Amino acid sequence: MKIYNTLSGKKEEFVPIEPGKVRMYVCGPTVYNLIHIGNARPMIVFDTVRRYMEYKGYEVNFVSNFTDVDDKIIKKAVEEGVEASVISRRYIEECKKDMAAMNVRPATHHPLATEEIGGMLEMIHTLLEKEHAYVAEDGTVYFRTRSFQGYGKLSHKNLDDLRSGGRSLLVSGEDQKEDALDFVLWKPKKEGEPYWESAWCQGRPGWHIECSVMSRKYLGEEIDIHAGGEDLVFPHHENEIAQSEAANGHTFARYWMHNGFLNIDNKKMSKSLGNFFTVRDISEKYDLQVLRFFMISAHYRSPLNFSAELMEAAGNGLERIVTSVENLKFLSGNTKETALQEGEAQLLQEADGYRAKFEEAMEDDFNTADAVAAVFELVKFTNTHVSPQSSAQFLDGLLERIRTLTDILGLIVDKK
Repeated sequence: MKIYNTLSGKKEEFVPIEPGKVRMYVCGPTVYNLIHIGNARPMIVFDTVRRYMEYKGYEVNFVSNFTDVDDKIIKKAVEEGVEASVISRRYIEECKKDMAAMNVRPATHHPLATEEIGGMLEMIHTLLEKEHAYVAEDGTVYFRTRSFQGYGKLSHKNLDDLRSGGRSLLVSGEDQKEDALDFVLWKPKKEGEPYWESAWCQGRPGWHIECSVMSRKYLGEEIDIHAGGEDLVFPHHENEIAQSEAANGHTFARYWMHNGFLNIDNKKMSKSLGNFFTVRDISEKYDLQVLRFFMISAHYRSPLNFSAELMEAAGNGLERIVTSVENLKFLSGNTKETALQEGEAQLLQEADGYRAKFEEAMEDDFNTADAVAAVFELVKFTNTHVSPQSSAQFLDGLLERIRTLTDILGLIVDKK
């Protein structure tokens, strides 16, 4: 199995830390609103990766967090006159509903940032002791970026170029920093914000520290796969590497996977352009299985363009598979023949060739586009060779093969 590793910029043979087990962390959403279709892509993509790993016999410990303390959550809470926790709890539940509708399985663990503050304080203390961090006058704790020699290795960015370009990893408090590239680990509370006690000030964590801490707690100090959207490579994942490796003293994640951007009608999704869609919006027009099928019809690293025409095409493609499954079920339920007929054993062996094509595609950096093509070939083969005279064993054998492959892709192909 080969995985394209963002860290090395090439495909690498997948070798797990522990034979037969996979430790995988995927950055989850910030829960201040309903999830949008940009959030949906990594959820679907890495759920499919997990499903294939499990199909191959791996025991997968899959962790995906919810960021439940953030400026946007606090802003929404102020607007509604409620506690920030009310907002985050509401949208965590709504997110879980959308995930279920897309047939995205729950993670092994879904940690919440607000429940892991103790671990964050512990890691920050470690970074301070190792002089990878420092405390400003107002109690803000910054990571000393230049103290970590490997900074930039994931995004392939040069520190000096970043500095000369004026790139800041903090919006406010520039005058307190030793270096413009230093980023926040802990920040003082503002009026009306939720806060926690610390040795430096009453405050809350910076965004980047939470994933480093949750990953370490639920998966260990070194993990197999860390994944998320392409937009997280820098600065979020770069900062995670710096914090984790500076604190723990060794490699954080062996393989870094990132899905490509999602555009709407060839334009970047934004509220100002009026092309911003939540998953719930899409569910009013399409079954969310169609959205899932659309997402996996392209390679996960490729940019993906969302349009009504492409969704219609995805719906038609999924319907071809569903119709074939329903036809097999009907014929199986009405045939008088049970045992394999002459030539049917050979046909089932031929059908296994499409499973081999499917696996070959998935082993090549989870090429779901080619995997879907293999499923279509199996469906065409099935439609060509079944008839009312087919045996139940033959029909059920083909049905099992289609269901196995579509289940790996997370597609529900049996009508409700």
